[in-house]
Amino acid sequence: MENNVTEFIFMGLSQNEKVQQLCFFLFLLFYMILMTGNFLIIMTIQRSPNLKSPMYFFLSFLSFVDICYSSVTAPKLIIDSQAKVKSISFVGCMVQLFFSHLFGCTEIFILTVMAYDRYVAICKPLCYMTIMDQKVCSILVVTCWLGGFVHSFIQTILTVRLPFCGPNLIDHYFCDVHPLLKLACTDTYVVGLIVIANSGMISLSCFVILVGSYIVILLSFKTRSSEGRRKALSTCASHIIVVILFFAPCLFIYLRPSTTFTEDKIVAVFYTTITPMLNPLIYTLRNMEVKNAIKRLWIERLLDRNKRDSGVKLSGIGIASVVPASTSVAGNKSIIIP
Repeated sequence: MENNVTEFIFMGLSQNEKVQQLCFFLFLLFYMILMTGNFLIIMTIQRSPNLKSPMYFFLSFLSFVDICYSSVTAPKLIIDSQAKVKSISFVGCMVQLFFSHLFGCTEIFILTVMAYDRYVAICKPLCYMTIMDQKVCSILVVTCWLGGFVHSFIQTILTVRLPFCGPNLIDHYFCDVHPLLKLACTDTYVVGLIVIANSGMISLSCFVILVGSYIVILLSFKTRSSEGRRKALSTCASHIIVVILFFAPCLFIYLRPSTTFTEDKIVAVFYTTITPMLNPLIYTLRNMEVKNAIKRLWIERLLDRNKRDSGVKLSGIGIASVVPASTSVAGNKSIIIP
């Protein structure tokens, strides 16, 4: 069957004009907070010599992925909140589908890698820097990207090959697999099973690994002192919160047959916008090292700015004092001596 659809129309989060205006200001605020917070995390980790452990290397990578992931859907959602017709071309839809799954799956893998990092740090502290050296960390990051690319490539190829011959109204605010399968002019049962195996099982497998790693970590607390337990639990708590916020919506969306519910759009907001926005807040509020590093970074910037301002003022005073000293009076005329 031929593909007769050249563009898709989004229904968005709501058809109510007042709700759309509210969404515009709300998601614009969310996106600004998201970008500022994640850029701040990246900048702080890059410029702070005390934050050079593998945990912070993965955290900066997670912030970068969060920026990319939200930027695939949030700007389009903000613009469409002011548009009467929320359209996207067929090619644009497939590109959005590819990159949303690329960054989303990469984030799932990086969260799993971060859980492994915490397991090694807490359960094998003496071997931590040997096991998690720079080479291993780089390999793990590259593996996350490759895993995300393979997953996204499969999802996109399955969707591109489907025939779209009539309806083009997507009951969503971005292009995703389930809403597109609903519009296909063919039986999508087999494709739906592959989507579950690809997206749902990846989410479930990584979630099981994460839960297992934290169970092992919690069991290891029995052999530690109360101070050691407090530090280890504080380190893991922020990661556990992020995992729950990200994986619960993903499992709800992708670990089920190819059906769509009205709640899907609201649930999708959590893993595409809310969780990436909250990640910097969660990690900084529960991590004294990051908070202290951010304070030092801002203090250094203020001191540098004050030094530059002082230098400009002093140079201005010096120029003003040189001119009168270099003049002599001859009669009623002032002669400037070069």
